[in-house]
Amino acid sequence: MTIVAVAPFGSKVAVDGYEDVFGFIDQVKHPSWWDEGAAPPRTGDPLHVCVLDPTREPYPRFSALRDDIGIARRLRGEA
Repeated sequence: MTIVAVAPFGSKVAVDGYEDVFGFIDQVKHPSWWDEGAAPPRTGDPLHVCVLDPTREPYPRFSALRDDIGIARRLRGEA
């Protein structure tokens, strides 16, 4: 994912490798919300994320939190 827009409530991300496919990361699902040492989201930043809710409109919801990514991996049997 690459951040393409930042707002006070979260970030719009582009799905790498897919033209015009986007998602959204709520501010509380970005590491900077929880860690003062983490840089805030900026346009152009690459992110590793997991899917939280693919059915949300207008964009699916993602998380960039390490704990959420770990849970997603365990649920898929990858960890």
